[in-house]
Amino acid sequence: MDGQPRIVVTVSSEGVVSAETRGLLGDRCLDYVTVLEDLLAAQTVSSAYTADHARGAATVHREEHDVERA
Repeated sequence: MDGQPRIVVTVSSEGVVSAETRGLLGDRCLDYVTVLEDLLAAQTVSSAYTADHARGAATVHREEHDVERA
């Protein structure tokens, strides 16, 4: 993967439309559900999280302390 977030839309031979986000970590993928419903004039029938959701965006917490030695 090239690091760019993507939405992959698939239409089956029966006309069923499915979409999957790739490269969107954590809950960011949820922002696209409504966008896809609007673009496709459709309602979500089922939804599941991908491995990217579980990875989430890493949060780094850094602290620096000055320590006086005796």
